[in-house]
Amino acid sequence: MPANVVTQLQVKSLDSPDEQRRPDKSAIDIVSVGDYTIGRFSFQPGWTWADCIKPVVQTDSCQNSHVGFCVSGKLSVETNDGGRIDIAAGDSYTIPPGHNARVEGGEPFVGVEFLSAASYGKAAE
Repeated sequence: MPANVVTQLQVKSLDSPDEQRRPDKSAIDIVSVGDYTIGRFSFQPGWTWADCIKPVVQTDSCQNSHVGFCVSGKLSVETNDGGRIDIAAGDSYTIPPGHNARVEGGEPFVGVEFLSAASYGKAAE
């Protein structure tokens, strides 16, 4: 496995993001630190990938790879091949391309993403 090397000391707050994206029922806050892009994904109750993100990205399912940590709330993820996981506060997760997701319950899902933040919720160019 290749090693990542950090070359500079830097700090930024997701409360003052470099970029904000606001698809339906979504708040995606992005910061770039060094060579890395980190995002805070906040999805409101009733959020589904199909209803809120699909209209923006125009793919049949989410094609991003995700590596993240759930701060609060619950997210249910189902892959195109039928795999399923539930993510809750305190969970670290990986999700491969080819999936759909939905917020479960009445609390917003908040996750910090380390892999897909640069492109998530953006229309293809």
